Amino acid sequence: MSWLPTLIKACYFVAALLFILGLKRMSSPRTARGGIVWAGFGMLLAVLATFFLPDMHHLPLIAAAVLIGVGAAWWSGRRVAMTAMPQMVALYNGMGGGAAAAIGAVELIGYVRKLALLHPAGIPDTSPLRPESWAVNALAPVQAVAVLSPVELVLGVLGALIGAVSFSGSLIAFAKLQGWLDKRFVFPGQRAVNMLLLAAAVVAGIALASGHAGLGLIVAFFALALLFGLMMTLPIGGADMPVVISLYNAFTGLAVAFEGFVLGNEAMIIAGTVVGAAGTLLTQLMAKAMNRSIGNVLFGSFGAAGGEAQAIEGAQKPIEASDAAVMMAYAERVVIVPGYGMAVAQAQHKVWEFAQLLIKRGVKVKFAIHPVAGRMPGHMNVLLAEAGVPYDLIADMDDINPEFPTTDVALVIGANDVVNPLAKTDPASPIYGMPILDVSNAKHVIVVKRGKGTGFAGIENALFYADNARMLYGDGQAAAGQLVTELKSLDS
Repeated sequence: MSWLPTLIKACYFVAALLFILGLKRMSSPRTARGGIVWAGFGMLLAVLATFFLPDMHHLPLIAAAVLIGVGAAWWSGRRVAMTAMPQMVALYNGMGGGAAAAIGAVELIGYVRKLALLHPAGIPDTSPLRPESWAVNALAPVQAVAVLSPVELVLGVLGALIGAVSFSGSLIAFAKLQGWLDKRFVFPGQRAVNMLLLAAAVVAGIALASGHAGLGLIVAFFALALLFGLMMTLPIGGADMPVVISLYNAFTGLAVAFEGFVLGNEAMIIAGTVVGAAGTLLTQLMAKAMNRSIGNVLFGSFGAAGGEAQAIEGAQKPIEASDAAVMMAYAERVVIVPGYGMAVAQAQHKVWEFAQLLIKRGVKVKFAIHPVAGRMPGHMNVLLAEAGVPYDLIADMDDINPEFPTTDVALVIGANDVVNPLAKTDPASPIYGMPILDVSNAKHVIVVKRGKGTGFAGIENALFYADNARMLYGDGQAAAGQLVTELKSLDS
């Protein structure tokens, strides 16, 4: 069937178009759901076409793996809570990087064994590279493995390195977001240790790419890459987690694209390039929102304070739900600022119900979203969309900040670091220089918070002690429910 390769390439081309169009539609909340479906159909088409490649082996095992993966993803996707979506994204992203690293490992092992087949002289009798040991190799028939060209070898090593770093780093990010690890793990000289690990992995990679291949070197290379990804992520503080997630997303895309070139698979090249480019752009946007350079994100000490933080004077002043409801009921403009606390409490529906009641009373209501609010880019947008908040009521930081001085009440529910004035006033603060939502410029601020503790980054918030701020203590959903009840009582 001489037409089959052409048909497979055509399927890959259509899949690539669906990937790109799907990503384009994901750029707008109004079309994002459709974009995900388009990209999903593209992936389905690419997977089905791959089964018909003429040099495919172990098809039953591949089919079984696909079915297990699809079943696990379907089950977990249906059951995962919206608050756990960031760690799910980190986990799935790590799986992509791990898959790319595994492809690189198989290619490198096959390359080493192929060289041994071509040049068997001098190989010890006990070496696993001896041709007679290949019978127990379940990876692939070694005769089917081509000797990689220098370019393919370099890209294969690069893809394996980046994929391994993304895999182990994403798993640590998942564990942090899941609450299984401390928020930060630091020790003296950590940056130097990380750089040495990276340098050692690069040296091992250069040796592999230069043709000095051996199983021991391959094992050492992957061990160093995995360890570097782990050590790179351990010191990261919560305030930087959105940047890290998008960074590893870019890593995974690049790794897939490099391995796709080695395999000569157009779908992997295009899909990986698209994901890598999108992740890189998103990382730049997140870094800008955190007032960090990409170099600082890659090699800086994430979330580390620069000295003794300035003391905060005053006391937090509580307010009752009834008084807060009256204050907002008779306001002209109200801006609601959601954060991760709203996600934890699953309060988005009650918050939107309260906003609708205000709108019916003639109050102008908007929602303000910081670029790194929550635990991943777009986290708050997803929550508000789930609750049914119209997109034209949601404003980003640059658009809403000039409106705070004319805002009567700013209602902060579950947000902390993204509204902390210390980012502008305290050079010793870990978040100093990070652009924030200028909530403190509103005439009145009401903060819904479970207690008097610090936020995810472990930083005290000066906003809570401001003269114009009042604290409504309690669970986000319970507090929003009280506000709804009190507001309804005003009309009864």
